[in-house]
Amino acid sequence: MEEKDIENLIKKSNEYAKSKGFNLNPNNAVVSGVVKGLLIRKDGFGEIYCPCRKMTGDKKADKRIICPCIYHEEEIKKDGHCFCNLFVK
Repeated sequence: MEEKDIENLIKKSNEYAKSKGFNLNPNNAVVSGVVKGLLIRKDGFGEIYCPCRKMTGDKKADKRIICPCIYHEEEIKKDGHCFCNLFVK
């Protein structure tokens, strides 16, 4: 994993968050940790599966946890952040 990959994913995640009306976590250490976890899963499994969610091994089922996962918007509304704390209100 290269630093440019981390920076690119952070940039894409920030752009996505802004387009949806929320933000990246202001804690850079949290963002960096989650993004590194996403990239590790991409290297190992081919997709940026949420590092905070359990994978089943079934690609069709696991599609739900590709970041941004299907759960994040509801979690942000309910809790003020998604489960992995990448996105916040």
